[in-house]
This record gives sequence, structure tokens and C-alpha cells, in this order.
Amino acid sequence: MPTVNVDKEELYTALGRTYTFDEFMDLCFNFGIELEEDTSPKEMAIREVGAHKVDESVSDRPILKIDIPANRYDLLCHEGISRSLLIFQGKTKPPVYKIVNPPAGQALQKMIVKPETTRIRPFVVCAVLRNIKFTELNYKNFIDLQDKLHTNICRKRSLVAIGTHDLDTLKGPFTYEALAPKDIQFMPLNQEKNMNGEELMTFYESDKHLSKFLPIIRDSPVYPIIYDSTRQVLSLPPIINSNHSKITLDTKNVFIECTATDLTKGKIVLNTMVAMFSEYCAEPFTVEPVEIIYEDNRQPKGVTPDLASRTTTAKVDYINSCTGLKLSPESICDLLNKMSLEATPSKEDKNEIVVQVPVTRSDVLHQCDIMEDVAIAYGFNNLPHTAPSVSTIGKPYPLNKLADVARLEMALAGWSEVSPLTLCSHDENFTFLRQKDPGNIAVRLAHPKTIEYQVVRTSLLPGVLKTLKENKKHSLPIKIFEVGDTAIKDDAMERRSRNIRKVCATYSNKTSGLEQIHGLLDRVLQMLHSQPTDKNGTGTGYWIEESSNPTYFPSRSADIYLRQKGETKVIGSFGILHPEVLEKFGINFPTSALEFDLEPFL
Repeated sequence: MPTVNVDKEELYTALGRTYTFDEFMDLCFNFGIELEEDTSPKEMAIREVGAHKVDESVSDRPILKIDIPANRYDLLCHEGISRSLLIFQGKTKPPVYKIVNPPAGQALQKMIVKPETTRIRPFVVCAVLRNIKFTELNYKNFIDLQDKLHTNICRKRSLVAIGTHDLDTLKGPFTYEALAPKDIQFMPLNQEKNMNGEELMTFYESDKHLSKFLPIIRDSPVYPIIYDSTRQVLSLPPIINSNHSKITLDTKNVFIECTATDLTKGKIVLNTMVAMFSEYCAEPFTVEPVEIIYEDNRQPKGVTPDLASRTTTAKVDYINSCTGLKLSPESICDLLNKMSLEATPSKEDKNEIVVQVPVTRSDVLHQCDIMEDVAIAYGFNNLPHTAPSVSTIGKPYPLNKLADVARLEMALAGWSEVSPLTLCSHDENFTFLRQKDPGNIAVRLAHPKTIEYQVVRTSLLPGVLKTLKENKKHSLPIKIFEVGDTAIKDDAMERRSRNIRKVCATYSNKTSGLEQIHGLLDRVLQMLHSQPTDKNGTGTGYWIEESSNPTYFPSRSADIYLRQKGETKVIGSFGILHPEVLEKFGINFPTSALEFDLEPFL
């Protein structure tokens, strides 16, 4: 949960009264947030580094640390918290956000998006806040909200990056481009000399705050850049803004741009920014839109932001069944109004309510979210305590029970369990194991952040071998195993993929130890109530046959066959790993391995 630091005096002034710690903690709890601490920046610094190391300039102004649900982006600043608490207490109504035209004689601002931006950050959304009044406190809140959004929904600027500028220092229309690093030249925020893209990357390598964002674009052949009509740089997203358009306390007109790899999240971030700080405009809660024009027409021409509420519905009986209440549609609507959701009973269906969801509530995705808000407004402590209407007895899921049997037997045999990640690189899953990718098996990630996490594993072996590589310093023999899920594509399933539970083990020593792996296989299958049988017979059981699996050394591997209920199938294989496989994974001693499916034993 994100923690928001709110100025205590400013918040209580906005709420119209002062509270004791316990009173405000109860108010927060009733609203579904949590008051963590009443402290000050100076007090926090003293606890962290000691009183003798705290600079005298550190403020001792009281602040409240409040824990916020991770999906409530509208509560990440003082403005959102105070506004929501006032609405919750019935002291005010939710604001109505309005799109307004530019001042007389001025045209709508435009952002022209060049085709080459598809190579790096393909989307941008913009807005203008006119005649805004900044103070030291709300300016700090303005900056803090950007930081909170960058950390939260923006995923450390990888999905969305926010740029805010003094519009009076710029001249539209604006262009969003992608250029080679050497072709970009501007003076970064709070600096005194111009730099090109490559120099800027080198300059900020040692910066504690910005260095962690450099890898997002550093290896790209082009960097995203925003210009005004005079070729004055606004920002190099997602790294830093230009010093030219820097916002100060004297700024009156603010231009906000959000570049994004995810257009939906970009719109949510922009809506949150303008909804929170449009209250400081000369005409509160008004926003001037910006026309976005994609030169390659990959998105239709339009304006942002869209501040219209969206309509959704929820069933009355669903809300009552989940909460254990017997509320009328009118009572439910009254409770939702306290949560900034305008609700009315449906005229067509007595069992339905119609809810207008404002732009600030992007967390409302389903009627379960509406039900949760009803429960919060009613009071969790006020919900009736009831016994379950049915009596049930829990039991293990059969596949999990089977997996526990395999784990236990392998542990008793002296093998140590490991738990690698379920994601791996495409090469680790196929090329490193000397396997070919058939193209219709592996579930691929759409936008992997690193080459380490490109596919969902189809085999447990890469993860076990990577674990072995990282533990080579341990004395031999090294005996490790994993029982876990792999995933493959399956268009017959609703989610177009399915999990397969597998068992994998490796034995490493100065010699290959194939007999050790073979013995472990026999023991585990015996405990799964499967006995060796003749492949030419009709009895239930398993047998092995020589395999040509390229993962293993030639003539030193076997496939595992299982016959059950008259059906025969290959469930896995084992053998001495091929030297090329060991080399790819950085293992320098002989290793044998086995891997088989568990599900056929159900």
C-alpha cells in the first residue's frame, strides 16, 4: 500500500475542524484507509540518522502518514484525501469536472505525434490548466502526486511518464518525436549547460533519483522528445524536463503531457492529475483540452482529457448477498453517494442500480467494486455476524496432494527442493536445451522488460539448472529437485493456455550418476502406485525405452512410458545431460536429470 505524507494543518483546515489522533484514525478506518503515524519530517530524519546528523533546514511541521489502497490513485495527495473525506462525511458533493475552450482569441493547443515514436513510447495525452494559483504547499503536493503516480500506476515511469510545463514559456503547436540521441540538444531541468542525449545519459548515471530510469530508453536507437513550434525542447521522457519550461510558484498556465507505452494508463494518469489540481484554477474544476494528432493515423484524431463519467450497473441482490444486508436500492444509492459514486435506482429493473463512475475512480471495474464501496460506507464493523449457510469440509486438491507425495519422497531420498521463477528467456527454454521451438507451445510475454523474462517455462529443467549454476560452490554431490507448474498454449481452453504440473530433479557429481536418477525415478513412481511393467503386456505400469532427446547425451537417455486404463503415453524422460547444455548454463561437472508429468497419475 502506498503511504502518503499529508500536511496535518492543511488537511484539518480543508476538513473544517481539528481531530485528535484517535478521532482521525477512526475516520480513516471508516473510509477504508489507515492512519499510520502523526509525525514530522524532522522527527523521521532523527529516527533514521540520529539527531546530530539532521540538518536544521529539515522541517518540523507536523505531517500525517496515511496508507492508501494501491488502486486508489485519487487518494495519493492531500487534495484527493480531503475531498473524499468531506464527501464521505456529507459535508460537500463530488465536483463536476468541465472541459472549457481556450481564452478568447486563442486556438486549441495541438500535439502532433510523429510516426517514429512507435519505436519507443507510442502514445501521448495532454491537457492545460489555466489561471492556476500555486502556493508553497499545493505546489509541493503537485510534485508529490507526480512522484506517487510514477511509483505506482506508471511502474517507475516504464508505462507512463508525466511532464508538466509553464505554458507561457512555450508556443504551440507541439510535436512528439523520436530522434537519435546525438540529434537531441537541450538544457535539462536545473542545469546550466546544454547536453545531447548521450551526454545526458552519462551525466545522470550517478544521480540517485534519475539513474534508475535511464535503462528504460538508454539502449534504444531513438529517444522520445517533445518540441514546441520554435523547436524548444519541453522534455525527454521518461527522464527529465527542460529547464526552459520549468514550473515555479509564479506559473499561471500549466501544460501537462503524459507519454506512455499503455494508452489506458496514460489517460488515467492525466485524468488524475487534472482532477486533483484543477480545483486551484480561477474557475475550479475546469480543464482545457489538447488536440492529439497522429500523423500515421494509428489513433483517431481527438482531444484529451475525457472527463465524462462512465455508466455501469450493479445488482441489488448481489450487493446484499455479499454484505449480509437487506438494503433497498435507495439505501444503497445513498451509501454510494458517500463514496463519490453518483447512483440511482434503475427505472427498468428494480433489482438494479445505475452508477455514474467519475474519472477519479478508475478502480471501479466490476460490480464487486461497487459492493465493496457499499460495505465501506455502511461500515465494516456494522456488518452483521452470521454463520455460513452451508457446512463444508475442506480437502486437498488432488493434484496438490499428489505433488506433496512426490516432494516428500524426493526429500526423504536426500534431494533438496528449489523454487526457481516461472519465467525464463526464450533461449533458456529451447536453444540452451538443444530443443527447437515449434512456435505454438510457449506462452510469450508481450513486452518483456528484460530478455530473462520472455516466456512462461514449458519445462522445469532451465530453472533447476540455473539454480545449480548459482550453487556450484557447494560440495559435490549436489542433488536438487522441483515440483511445479509449466504452461503451454491450448486454444481449446478459455484462457488459451493450460498448466502442466511436472517433477524435475538433477544429480551432479564427479561422475554423471545416471543410476542415482534412475533409482529416484523408480522410488517416486512406486510411491505414486505405479510399478514397472512389460511394454508388450497389457498391465498397468511404466517402462523406459532408449530416447533420442537432444537435451541428453546420445545413448545415455530414456523416455518414460506409462500405461493406465488401456492408454499408453510418454510422460517424461531422463538421462545424462549433453555437454553443450551444461556449457550453456555454466555448469562444469557431469549432471544427470529427469523430468516427467504428474497429472497422468491422478
